[in-house]
Amino acid sequence: MSTTTTGKEYYWGTGRRKTAVARVRLREGNGEFMVNERSIDNYFPDILWQLRVRAPVKTADLVGKVDCHANVRGGGISSQAGAVMLGLARALVRMRPDLESTLRDMGYLTRDSRMVERKKYGHKKARKSFQFSKR
Repeated sequence: MSTTTTGKEYYWGTGRRKTAVARVRLREGNGEFMVNERSIDNYFPDILWQLRVRAPVKTADLVGKVDCHANVRGGGISSQAGAVMLGLARALVRMRPDLESTLRDMGYLTRDSRMVERKKYGHKKARKSFQFSKR
């Protein structure tokens, strides 16, 4: 989906990872990255998270040419970075459909389906048991 306001067209993408959900809005610009109204450097303090989020843009060779605004909720900070990455890759494909094969080959369009395993009764966690006492 794309919308137009003030002459610039927006491209949307939704990304998910564990329980984090990111809504990413992309448009042509000067390379501004905002996550929840904060700069990406403030929101993701670890450089690895920043690199993960920026990876699809770098692969598409659009560094400094697009603005990205993301709203992300739920999960931890690492899964939020993964959700923003997926949403950004999906928005890039809507913006430039010729990038789909490149981004898919790099794995940026694949949703990570791993979720937390549920806790079982009679166990401390999903698999960890209580300490066994013979007597």
